[in-house]
Amino acid sequence: MFIIPVFLDKRAYHKQKWRNGKEKDMVSKSSEARENQKEYWGSKLNQRLSFLTEKGLDPGKIAKDGTVRKLRAKMRETGSRLRTIASQEKKVEEMARIKAEKAAVPKEEKVKKKKEAGKTPEESKRQQKKSKKQASKSKE
Repeated sequence: MFIIPVFLDKRAYHKQKWRNGKEKDMVSKSSEARENQKEYWGSKLNQRLSFLTEKGLDPGKIAKDGTVRKLRAKMRETGSRLRTIASQEKKVEEMARIKAEKAAVPKEEKVKKKKEAGKTPEESKRQQKKSKKQASKSKE
């Protein structure tokens, strides 16, 4: 009989809280944990390969072994996760660099509306036509 844990809140499974209330991410999202996983799966694969070669199987049979294929898949998966983590870290660094560059550039001061009030704004053609028509009516 297997007992399957039921999580009421899926976010609670992925995030844990410290006693001070701060959240921490899953450990498997860190590159250190993935490096450890890669070493673990590599050692398991080497153990299995050595066991099968001692048993006297030819390389074709070893390559088709289900456990070996599973372990190699785990290695590929861990490698892809490491590449993803590296690309995310690179993206975060790039965004921080861009943000720092934007902060270093001095901001242009906005022109206040009071200063613009002294200037007469240009009228659109429609407004010019309208004022011309009103002026001609007032003359009549």
